[in-house]
Amino acid sequence: MISFVGSVFSPYYHWAGRREPDDHVCINVALYAPGGHRWTMTERGRKDLKRDALSFTVGPSQLRREGDDIVIDFDEISVPRPPSQWLPKRIKGSIRFTADSVTSQVFDIDGNGRHRWWPISPTGRIRVDFESGGEDWAGHGYMDSNWGTEPLEKGFAQWDWARGRLPGGDAVIVYDTVRTDGSLGAFALRIRPDGEIEQISMPARTRLANGFWGVPRAGHHDHGARPVLRQTLEDGPFYTRSVVRTRLLSENIDMMYESLSGTRFASPIVKAMLPFRMPRRAG
Repeated sequence: MISFVGSVFSPYYHWAGRREPDDHVCINVALYAPGGHRWTMTERGRKDLKRDALSFTVGPSQLRREGDDIVIDFDEISVPRPPSQWLPKRIKGSIRFTADSVTSQVFDIDGNGRHRWWPISPTGRIRVDFESGGEDWAGHGYMDSNWGTEPLEKGFAQWDWARGRLPGGDAVIVYDTVRTDGSLGAFALRIRPDGEIEQISMPARTRLANGFWGVPRAGHHDHGARPVLRQTLEDGPFYTRSVVRTRLLSENIDMMYESLSGTRFASPIVKAMLPFRMPRRAG
């Protein structure tokens, strides 16, 4: 789940000149299950936005602080995703995230401070309860935040991000980017449940099969090991989300990977394709 203010992937925000971020907000819900995937990313306008220090509401969905927990109430309509889902479907429920700790370090990921990332709580517990559209479950969770002062595609030509959980509970996070000026930005972190952040040596990198649309992706691993692409969860003209099994810090782990082509996303043709997956309801 991702909440957006001035949605970085919104074609409507781009076409409007990126002048009014509060008029381009959404709460994205993505569910992956054996019975079929669900995706909602309905953009709404300023009239549907309410926020203060403890809550963020977009239309029928809301994030709020409840004690030390973050609670997300969602009520959205998924877009069709053939072949598993041919009709829109309501997804309604709640998520409760209990962080193990909150970190204090913010990272500059483009080298000049225009794109920043904060791993707020890299480890924690999560519970999901559905009223409609899914099955209840509980497990481990993660929360972070990105923000910037320029479009993502202006800063990055290629972007690989990965997060996994070691058997002992530590999180491993890898950022591996190619900036539009040709420079490289890469770092790897091990973050313990108490919030202690350790920068580790950047692991080896191996190219994996491109997505259906040709977006390049890779897997990171210990020297001598090889990553294996286990599952493709999202596959679009500029973005893929995948599960990669690999070996890091001498442990076998599954990592969630996000690969983005800023070069592809900069294309007007690609932006014109996005309203199908990202409808706007601003009335």
